[in-house]
Amino acid sequence: MKNIRISSKDGLVLSKDGGATSTDTPGTDTPRTDTPRTDTLGIEWRISENQIDYPDALSFMESRANEVFSGDAPQTIWLLEHPPLYTAGTSASSEDLVDPDRFPVYDAGRGGQYTYHGPGQRVAYAMLDLSLYNKDVRKYVFNLEEWIIRTLSKFNVKGERREGRVGIWIDRGNGREDKIAAIGVRVRKWVSFHGIAINLDPDLSHFDGIVPCGIQEHGVTSLVDLGLCVSMEDLDVAMKEAFYEVFVPEEGAP
Repeated sequence: MKNIRISSKDGLVLSKDGGATSTDTPGTDTPRTDTPRTDTLGIEWRISENQIDYPDALSFMESRANEVFSGDAPQTIWLLEHPPLYTAGTSASSEDLVDPDRFPVYDAGRGGQYTYHGPGQRVAYAMLDLSLYNKDVRKYVFNLEEWIIRTLSKFNVKGERREGRVGIWIDRGNGREDKIAAIGVRVRKWVSFHGIAINLDPDLSHFDGIVPCGIQEHGVTSLVDLGLCVSMEDLDVAMKEAFYEVFVPEEGAP
């Protein structure tokens, strides 16, 4: 397994798109830009148009999570795509890495097993202060699942939880179930990082190099594989709307 190499403190340089506009209102469109925008609840939304190398993303998450804890930066949702790669969670088993030479492999430090990331998959990294919502990691994972389920429902797709299986699943009929979204989290000092990944239109053959999340008996799917014509921008809008339906700060939270 290849080791992560972190190249700088913050790990990336965000380009500016001077033509972007923003309403900064919860539930409205997020501008297609790498310029961060903060909404009225104090959550900063970032959308990266270019593919982000995994070590750079990990470095930024580590730094931002520390800054959220210290109060030096706002909570952050970062929407992005990665180049093709595999990540290994803390429970990853070496035999589930079927083709270790196919793409770069990184230790993620999150929970879970092996996951594929690549073009056509929307990754959402969530650096949230869980003391504002609920200091309960299981509840947080449940809310991430709900965020995905509600996002998919906006395209009339029924995503479902499955006992003992991480992620969100699609019932294809005749006993076939395919995974459409992955979840992997880490929480430190009650600040989350890592997050979710929804398959819009990735190359599904790229999943063949691993046993996704250690589950051999089921496949993977995507919105396009299900026959939907959805753009990444459409997905981003749905994700932002669904986020505010699920993540509501608790009354009396600091």
